[in-house]
Amino acid sequence: MFERIDGMRTIEFGTPGPSREKLVNLILHGNKRATAGLLIGDYESEGEPIEHVGELLAIVDNDGKHVGTMKVTRVEVLRFADVPDELALAEAEGDMNAADFRASHLAFWTRVGETVTDDTLIVTVYFDLI
Repeated sequence: MFERIDGMRTIEFGTPGPSREKLVNLILHGNKRATAGLLIGDYESEGEPIEHVGELLAIVDNDGKHVGTMKVTRVEVLRFADVPDELALAEAEGDMNAADFRASHLAFWTRVGETVTDDTLIVTVYFDLI
């Protein structure tokens, strides 16, 4: 189960270290307004429910410190092959379209030991920083 801070579930971005620091910075000081996770790897194996519209989540940094709060505005579960260009742009990580998103995220998930195919279910979460 994810930790709770101030009554909110926490949300961690990327892997601890430079990856997390970069992603949290993109949220707090950039225009990152979406994220994606693996249904099996990030939710089912952790025993966590999928976020819901209106939910407030505590963004944590590398030290587990609450550095920002996000409000979920949209959630979709999609096949990896069906991720839209809109998500790639809303993630604001440099991917310009869905093909870029699939290439960069496949590389990341493979690097951390996950197996991803076109049919792998992805949870996409759109949010506002509040």
